[in-house]
Amino acid sequence: MTSRAILVTGSSRGLGRAIATRFAASGDRVAVHHRDSASHAESLVASLPGEGHVVVQADMADATGVRRMVDEAAAGLGGLDVLVNNAGIYGPVDRPHPVFGLDYEQWQEMWRQTLDVNLFGSANATWAAAQHMRERGGRIINVTSRGAFRGEPDQPAYGASKAAMNSMGQSLAVALAPYGIAVAAVAPGYIETDMTNEHLKSERGDAIRAQSPYNRVAQPDEIAAAVHWLASPEAQWASGTIIDLNGASYLRT
Repeated sequence: MTSRAILVTGSSRGLGRAIATRFAASGDRVAVHHRDSASHAESLVASLPGEGHVVVQADMADATGVRRMVDEAAAGLGGLDVLVNNAGIYGPVDRPHPVFGLDYEQWQEMWRQTLDVNLFGSANATWAAAQHMRERGGRIINVTSRGAFRGEPDQPAYGASKAAMNSMGQSLAVALAPYGIAVAAVAPGYIETDMTNEHLKSERGDAIRAQSPYNRVAQPDEIAAAVHWLASPEAQWASGTIIDLNGASYLRT
C-alpha cells in the first residue's frame, strides 16, 4: 500500500497514540495532534517507525485553531488521506454533571465545554479535512462511544456528544460519497489506558471489568485495529458503519 497522510487528533497519549502507531507501522505518515502535551507528542513522533511524521497543536474547542491545525498537518504530510477524530473529553476535568448536583450556570458550562470539544471540534476538523480530500478522496473515522447508545446518566453531555458524532458521520457518509470520501465510526466501551488506570485500580475496577462477559476491558490496540481497517481502501463499502467495540458489555439492536 502506498504511504498515506494520516491525522489523528488527540494522539499524544492513550487510544490516539495506539492509533497513530498502528498507521505508522503500516508505512503511513502521521500527524500527531495534541492540545497541551507537546513533550508526549514529540516523544511519540520520535519513536514512530518510518519517516515524515509531524506534530500539530490545537485546542479542539478553538474553531480557528482547529482549521489551522488541519491545514498544517496537510502541509507537513504533503496532503491528507485520513482523518481520525479521536480527541475528546468525558467532561471538563472528568467531572460528573448530573441534573441534580449543579446549579444552572454550571450545567450550561459543562454542556458547552463538552460539546465544544467532542462535537464541534470534530465537525470543524472534518470540514477542514474534507477540503483537502475533495479532489483525491479519503477516509474520516470518528471515535465515539457505547455511551451514545446506552446513555451516560452522570455525564449526559458526553453521551449526547457521541450520539451526535454518530449522526454527523452517517449524514456525511452520504454527502461525501460522491467525492470518494468514506465516513465511519467505532464506538468503544471502556479502554485500558494510562488515563483510565486510576479507575481500573480502584474499588470500581472489578465492576468495570465485569461489565463485559470477558471480564476485562479493551486494549488500545484492539480499537486501533478496527480504525485502521475502516481507513483502508478495502473498507469503502463500510461507509456509514458504526462498529461496536465493547466486548458485549452493551448490545444494541
